[in-house]
Amino acid sequence: MTAALWTAVASLTVLVLVFTPLERVFPARPGQPALRPEWTIDLAFFLGQYLVFGVLVVAALHAVHAAILPVSLDAWSGGLPLWAQVVVALVLGDLLTYWFHRACHRYAWLWRFHAVHHSSERLDWLAAHREHPVDGVITQICINLPGMLLGLPFAAIGGLIVFRGLWAIFIHSNVRVPLGPLRVLLGASELHHWHHARTTRTRHNFANLAPYLDLLFGTYHRPREPETYPLGLAEPWPRRYLAQLLRPFRTGAP
Repeated sequence: MTAALWTAVASLTVLVLVFTPLERVFPARPGQPALRPEWTIDLAFFLGQYLVFGVLVVAALHAVHAAILPVSLDAWSGGLPLWAQVVVALVLGDLLTYWFHRACHRYAWLWRFHAVHHSSERLDWLAAHREHPVDGVITQICINLPGMLLGLPFAAIGGLIVFRGLWAIFIHSNVRVPLGPLRVLLGASELHHWHHARTTRTRHNFANLAPYLDLLFGTYHRPREPETYPLGLAEPWPRRYLAQLLRPFRTGAP
């Protein structure tokens, strides 16, 4: 068994142990079973990320890092304390990701890839992994580009990267836990669930992990009602794993 497969199995085990109890105790949609329809498709996306496409993400980040070395801002940022550099990198990364996410919902050529993520008709921690690799690579570049420009070593923000990844899974999980005032700084699941509501054009909650950006740019919406609204795409979409990966490349695809 390869190291990548061991990592995938270990990660899957940890996520099951963490999120299954949360979804049972604090369900956003009570009665949704763990083995709901299409869970096998989302498991395929999970394994695809760990065993295949994760390598592409790392390679893309290395290529971008090498390309921007001549314009690195580390000479300027080196005068800042490390904590300030990390904060600047996180804020700018969230800002880039916010606008890229909005662009994905506005421009058809980006939506082709992002629609894969929105094709889930039931949300839970496993559905968070339903993402086209093209969409995933560009998102990771947006998140990490400011840190690379500032010359931050990976070790400086490695823990935060792990936290952000877990929080991204949390906001997709079938969980509704009140965050109080923290909901302005940290994405809440009810905000992102509403972003996945079935509609022809989503207009709210593009800042997955930084809701203050939605407040700043007028796209914040905190639903009060129970989560009974339908999820997924208003347009027809293939339901098989490989078909979803290939759909954005199909001639004439919306």
